[in-house]
Amino acid sequence: MSRYDPRVTSDLDRQIFAIHRPSPELMKYYVFSSLLFGPFFFIPLIYLYFRYHTMRYEFDEEGISMRWGILFRREITLTYARIQDIHLTSNILERWLRLARIQIQTASASAAAEMTLEGLHEFELVRDFLYSKMRGVRGPAPKAATPEAAPSSGSDLAAALREVAAELRAVREALERRQP
Repeated sequence: MSRYDPRVTSDLDRQIFAIHRPSPELMKYYVFSSLLFGPFFFIPLIYLYFRYHTMRYEFDEEGISMRWGILFRREITLTYARIQDIHLTSNILERWLRLARIQIQTASASAAAEMTLEGLHEFELVRDFLYSKMRGVRGPAPKAATPEAAPSSGSDLAAALREVAAELRAVREALERRQP
């Protein structure tokens, strides 16, 4: 159900837009995590089991949404423009399972992450995708038809700026000569 035009998107976009569920290794991580509660391991395991089985991700051209829950449904939707910072975190168990958490922060008053994507093997790919979207990178820039239309390198740009500065200087001097 992604809202994107396949003719405009890249292979990376298609690969990210195809992610809808966490990896099965996340459930293994939840089981190991709940064992820390000793004989009461089943209490957090029940919550984590339902969280895993209801967790869904949706990536599209405008932003990300994440939802989970049975009794208390929770959904978070972020546009790429609101993203301020992205962090990857993983403990030793997550690294062993090849997982990481992607913590996405916005300019909200809270210091905590607004959204945490967990259970993804493609965490570096998703991080790079989010960075490119939050910075507005849409892929390689189209090539100019003529060199005069757009400078192609830094030296051409510097030469054009020097030329503009010289023209402004000449205009300023002409205006100063006209004044009595």
